Amino acid sequence: MTRLAEVQPRLQFLARVIERECHHLQITDRRLFPQPFTAHDAEKLDADVELSERAEAFVSRFGRLQDTIGDKLLPAYLTAAEETPGLAVDNLDRAERLGLLGSTEQWFALRKLRNQMVHEYIEDPHILADALNGGHEAVPILVETADRLLSDMRKRGWIT
Repeated sequence: MTRLAEVQPRLQFLARVIERECHHLQITDRRLFPQPFTAHDAEKLDADVELSERAEAFVSRFGRLQDTIGDKLLPAYLTAAEETPGLAVDNLDRAERLGLLGSTEQWFALRKLRNQMVHEYIEDPHILADALNGGHEAVPILVETADRLLSDMRKRGWIT
């Protein structure tokens, strides 16, 4: 059995998951950002349950899509391509060289942004607002990366 045959069901599953995650992230992005998110909005999160839930959904979906692409899809993709997946940074570097990822540095910047959205908002609403707005601006990067990977996998006949 080839490595592709071993990993193809996983690739097909991950493709379906990523398509759904992109769709849900874009919906939440539109709902949370009819205008830029402000520090004042961040200060209202404890009192405004709906706004709080939208912000939490955005952060969760942003991080989940990034994790699914970087931690799950890239290693499976490399395995299907008859390469040996390595450390995350090595996988990202390889994806960058293949033209599947804008840049490894950009990916790590998005990871830092995700961590700010997750951890810093309780202490400083300005950091949360800046991080959320940065996340909003980065949604197209995540979606385009997902689209590039999925398109490449379709061209290779790995997924339908």
